[in-house]
Amino acid sequence: MPLVIGVRFKNAGKLYFFDPGNMWANVGDAVIVETSRGIEYAQVVMGVSEVPEEQIQFPLKRIIRTATYADGMRQYELQQREEEAFQICKQKISEHELEMKLVAVEFTFDCKKLIAYFTANGRIDFRALVKDLASVFRIRIELRQIGVRDEAKMLGGLGPCGRPLCCAKFLDDFEPVSIKMAKEQNLSLNPTKISGICGRLMCCLKYEEEHYTNTRKRMPAIGKTVHTPDGEGVVNDINILKETIKVHLNPDNDDSVETRVYHLDDIQKTRKSTDSFEDTYDE
Repeated sequence: MPLVIGVRFKNAGKLYFFDPGNMWANVGDAVIVETSRGIEYAQVVMGVSEVPEEQIQFPLKRIIRTATYADGMRQYELQQREEEAFQICKQKISEHELEMKLVAVEFTFDCKKLIAYFTANGRIDFRALVKDLASVFRIRIELRQIGVRDEAKMLGGLGPCGRPLCCAKFLDDFEPVSIKMAKEQNLSLNPTKISGICGRLMCCLKYEEEHYTNTRKRMPAIGKTVHTPDGEGVVNDINILKETIKVHLNPDNDDSVETRVYHLDDIQKTRKSTDSFEDTYDE
């Protein structure tokens, strides 16, 4: 397996692999690398390691050098310039009366390109805007339209849980999230309760989805007859997190129906003991 170094260009950004060459940079070191966008400033998040070839996009580019103190100061100055450039771009968008929302701007480390990220409801003809911005900054201008999830990742903020957004803190990539995951976890299907500040389904619905799916297959479906330490009963409710089952005992006798809660390990089906609950699970 080839030796690589993993770097990120932004906090919680995507992990990129580079050829370390003769350089053995440590985690936390800043390095200067060459990318398709130009020369960039990055931080090492994975030291020299062997990685399977299927996880690598060839050809690998080499790390140019370890960043110096002067490089760090230059990167800081560029970040300060980006704040000014953001206001200029925002003003130009207003002058051109374009229906687009500017999210962020950034300079490449070699200061040969300015990249502006924006959101819009549809396609935008920004050719005149690009020419106008190029005349102001005298460098190459690139406008990139992004989605609302990428916007939330760039801007950050607090989620409904009161903690910083997962996408801005540690998620390096977005995974598909579906309404089925919310149903699987017995969550309210009210969009305001299961949506993040981006307006899309919350990424955290994915975290426990595998546990819910696997555990539910081990549990009997509601309405099934099971054998408990106190006799046979009918499943009334299940708690997947606690792995407990609420059972109605003596369901055929309305005068003596008793409800008790049992742990999954104490429950058996009325069929052969070798059977699992998986075939009783209703999709």
